[in-house]
Order: sequence, then C-alpha cells, then structure tokens
Amino acid sequence: MNQEDTIRLRAMEPEDLDMLYTIENDQQLWNVGSTNVPYSRYVLHDYIANSSGDIYTDREVRLIIENRVGETVGMADIINFDAKNCHAEVGIVIAREHRMKGYGLSALQSIADYARLTLHLRQLYAIIDAANEASVRLFRNAGFQQSATLQDWLYDGKKFRSAVLMQIFL
Repeated sequence: MNQEDTIRLRAMEPEDLDMLYTIENDQQLWNVGSTNVPYSRYVLHDYIANSSGDIYTDREVRLIIENRVGETVGMADIINFDAKNCHAEVGIVIAREHRMKGYGLSALQSIADYARLTLHLRQLYAIIDAANEASVRLFRNAGFQQSATLQDWLYDGKKFRSAVLMQIFL
C-alpha cells in the first residue's frame, strides 16, 4: 500500500476543535515540544477561525492527518517557514490509539512531498527529544538524518534534556 492510500493531509476545520484541545492539553506531550501551558477551547477556536491557511502570511500551517476511512488520526505542523532560505521545521503528533499503524511515516512522506513540490523547500528539520526513541526512529525511517545534538535543549520543569536536530534534504 502506498502512502496516498494510508493518509490524507487536510486543512483544519472547526470540527477539529475537540481533537486539537485534547492534543494541546496533553501534558505528556508538553515535554516533547515547546508548549507548556494549557489552551482553552476559546483560544483554540479563535486560532482555527483566524488562521489564514497561507503559510507565506502565517509562516506556519497546521495540517490534520486522516486515515483512508476519514478518521482523524493526528496533526502535523510546518512552522518557522523560511521561504528565502527554503527550509521549515516540521512536527507531528499521532493520537495514542492510532500510533504504530504507519500513519506518522506516511504523513512525514506526504509533508516532504508537499514541501518539495508545492512550497519549493530544499529541506525540512525537526528538533526531537533525544530520549524519544520512537520519534527519532520515525524521522529516520522517513529519510531524516541526525545532524546535531543540542545539549540541555529541553526543560521539563525538573531537568534539562538533550535534543537531536534531524534534517532531510528534498
């Protein structure tokens, strides 16, 4: 089965509010990203309503990941979009009940295709907690290479943790 049969990336809709609320307020995910505060439904509703959907304006885009039967299985972000230097950061979250089914790999492959063919980017990068072996493995399987270790880069409220910088050239 090819990646197009596995997932579909689409724009956020108001109906995604509950899923977005759940993911953004999952404290276990705060330690793997840069978010460390809860978000209200109102703030997230406002975010969905006011996002232009134009990566050139917002410098970011949030995409919803659906499986082939139309279930929402996660979301992906392209952030820190730099059109001049032809690169952007990518992040991905797959809902717990949908992990280990190939959705993350398919989503990263689709994002790389979108970045190369539509956005004309030369590279994508991700900053991943070095201890998050599943994420490091996922990005490696998608063709990303580790290019640096960032010592004491992430702080979880108790201790600093190292992160790895992973890149893929498109």
